Amino acid sequence: MSSYSLDEGGSRLPATPTLSAPPSTNGKAGGSRAGLVPTNNVTTKEGITVRTRIEPSLAVEDVIRQLCISLKLKDPPAMYALRDENDELVTNDNMRKKIKGKVNLKLVNAPAIEAAEIVEKLSQRDARLGLALTSLRKLIREEQFANEFLQRDGLHELIDVINSSHGNILAYALTAMQNLMELDYGWANLDSSFILKVVQILSSEQSPINVCRPATAILKKLVEADPSSASGVHAPSTSRGPPSPPPGSVYRYGFDVVFEQIRKERRLLETVVSRLGSADTTMALYSMMLINSLLAHASDPRWDEFIAELERLNVRKAVIRLMSSHTIEDLTSCILDFQANVVRVTFRKKTTLVEPDFEPLQSAALQFIWERSRLQEDREDALTMVKWRKLGFETEDIGHEFREVGVLGLDCLTYFVERDSDYWAKIVQEQLSRPEERRCPIAKASNEVVDLLSEHWAIYEPGYSTSTTFQPFFLNFYKVHSLALQFFLRMWNESGASIGDFPRLVALTRSQVKVALKRENIRPWHEVEQEFLECEYRAVRDRQMQELEMEDDIMSKVPIRNLRAKLYKESFEFVRQQRIHCLLEGAWFMNGIPLATTVPRDTLKRPTRPWRFLRLDAGLKYLHYVDSAVKFPVRKGLEDLPERIEIAMISEVATGTCAPFPHIRGDQTDVPLGANSPLLASSLSFSLLSTSGGSLADQIAPDQARWADWTDGLNMLRRDGGHVASQETELFVQALTEIGLKIKLLDLSGEKVEIPSGLVAGPPPMNSDFFFSDLSYDPQA
Repeated sequence: MSSYSLDEGGSRLPATPTLSAPPSTNGKAGGSRAGLVPTNNVTTKEGITVRTRIEPSLAVEDVIRQLCISLKLKDPPAMYALRDENDELVTNDNMRKKIKGKVNLKLVNAPAIEAAEIVEKLSQRDARLGLALTSLRKLIREEQFANEFLQRDGLHELIDVINSSHGNILAYALTAMQNLMELDYGWANLDSSFILKVVQILSSEQSPINVCRPATAILKKLVEADPSSASGVHAPSTSRGPPSPPPGSVYRYGFDVVFEQIRKERRLLETVVSRLGSADTTMALYSMMLINSLLAHASDPRWDEFIAELERLNVRKAVIRLMSSHTIEDLTSCILDFQANVVRVTFRKKTTLVEPDFEPLQSAALQFIWERSRLQEDREDALTMVKWRKLGFETEDIGHEFREVGVLGLDCLTYFVERDSDYWAKIVQEQLSRPEERRCPIAKASNEVVDLLSEHWAIYEPGYSTSTTFQPFFLNFYKVHSLALQFFLRMWNESGASIGDFPRLVALTRSQVKVALKRENIRPWHEVEQEFLECEYRAVRDRQMQELEMEDDIMSKVPIRNLRAKLYKESFEFVRQQRIHCLLEGAWFMNGIPLATTVPRDTLKRPTRPWRFLRLDAGLKYLHYVDSAVKFPVRKGLEDLPERIEIAMISEVATGTCAPFPHIRGDQTDVPLGANSPLLASSLSFSLLSTSGGSLADQIAPDQARWADWTDGLNMLRRDGGHVASQETELFVQALTEIGLKIKLLDLSGEKVEIPSGLVAGPPPMNSDFFFSDLSYDPQA
């Protein structure tokens, strides 16, 4: 019989049993007594607490079996499991960590027992349903429980609850489903009716916020679960579509599957966009993340339809309102992601050809532009082919005219005409009343302004956006184009320009664009309007002359602008590789307190392991880490890093989201934070948010350089490229671009010779010995 003592709370404490490995075949003990760890307390379901000495080499099953023997429990060990005080399941992966930390443990029902009980409560739908769903929300994240739950057809029961419930019960059920979908298995058989149900829930304005949050996260997860996102899928690519997922894979949904259901509930996108203005920041955050996910995964067949619907709903205006809000700390990263997505949309439009003979919408837009000019197309126009030239095009070949600006140019001109049709008709007819050499080519000017704005906002290839600040004027691209085009036309009139002065007016407009759009993240819109609409020609010209004294006009030539765009992409890729190299090397960080924590502030104390070392694996799939009380030299590889975070689970790298733990070192004690003491976010902090919106890690970097390396490196790892978070990276890319440009110009320009529009290399020299006259040259070096 075991002997017991009483702890301070009056519970019986049996004599301390030692849980060690069984003896080996040579008669020696499997574990050394010297290796035994400090005492862990284990509490049974009956409230009995037993002190144990657990050997780290034991498996969890062996620990439970020896506990059952020591406590003389009648039920078989398979019916039990160990959990810590926070109800985290003890597994073979984390048990050594629990032992080392002297964590108090509880002997509880095994996941199989808990899963069976919860599935039964879900099927009966009685008064216990709410409590069952509350437990399910937490337990479903555990792999062992999830396996047992799925084997008992728990997913079917959960979907039935979702289909038949409302209010808090529906919210709990959707949250459980959201947490289940954090796993990469178990939800591969969700049918279209379930997706439609989620869409209908989100479309209803009566759905409460606690229901909409998980529903939005579920839909986002389904959008991102397309075959091309599956890790380890290496099916041969074809022009017919993305690779097929392996049997049983959850990566079988994607944008097309979800959008097919969205089309059945036309109000969904409208409702999601309206929720960007929700007073609930989390709801606005989830809605923003869903829109970003749809933008990043939109497929070619539905791209035009989806983008047109978003433009109709004026989603850009809703995001601009968020930019000016004072409660958007958690939304900053999402807004920057949205900006990066809009850069991709703008680039795609700019590189999509205008082909009115094959695209009815383009043909209708051109017809609209012509009709609003109030000109009559007569027989003479048809014979002499001057219809489109009357509007300021150089030729009658519309596809050729828009070759540099694509559909973006057509959309901008259409918006300009639609915004003020009377003004459009007036300026067209005014130009036609002038001698031909004095007419302003309005349509050509419109396309030049589109090109200037694209250059100003670096509309290069997708994935190369480096803006770290809000750009509300960029989201108002069409409005800015209209203002800049009005400025061009006014300068043409005030300067008495002729057709030969067109390049000079383009340069003048470029100068004004730089001035009007500076300090975009803090400048009010009315000042932009004032710069374009009220400035006088003489003042603009004088300022431009001063700028030309400081900057060579060669930089504005088209070949140089194209070269800068090419070097920008190369510089971005170079910096991307450097940032990822930093992740592969690894670094130490402080663990932080998330500002959104629900833990009472007066109970917060400095953790026993305040430091964390993070390192990216060579496959770029996992972020491995270890928590420690002190920093120590970490060996190469992953042996010292037992824990890991899957990169695919990181949906956002949020910055400025956590604070350091409070502590006073004067007397070597930790002092808890006062209940009224504020948590101040560290500017060097960042959080890795999961697809469900929870935090996977909350870290504080030791300095600005490491913060920039890691936040931008993690963003650049994301499938959609993410956005750049730090000005260091933004300025680094720009500096490399300018240095590369100057080096190229030294090669090309010589003593200020004219830069041609195309370069043709001549024949190589007959003899090149002089290149290596004083060098020992090794062609393999």
